Amino acid sequence: MTLDDDLIVALRRDYKTAPITDPERVMLDYVVKLTKDATQVSRHDHEVLHGVGYDDKAILQITLIASWFNYINRVADALGIGRDDYD
Repeated sequence: MTLDDDLIVALRRDYKTAPITDPERVMLDYVVKLTKDATQVSRHDHEVLHGVGYDDKAILQITLIASWFNYINRVADALGIGRDDYD
């Protein structure tokens, strides 16, 4: 969580070029892959996360949080929550 407006803008523009740590970037790479197609996540992805310092518990937490946000966003989208164009 940050209140740094410049960091927020940089992350929204492209997290790969934002001023974040390598472990944060690796974590976001994993979350993007998980979001786009979770069937493509492999043991290698977990090994990469381990390589930058995340343990199994952290990987589980990252996976659960990202998956929950993916789920709840799809529910909100399907119900038109927060959409001005939904009739």
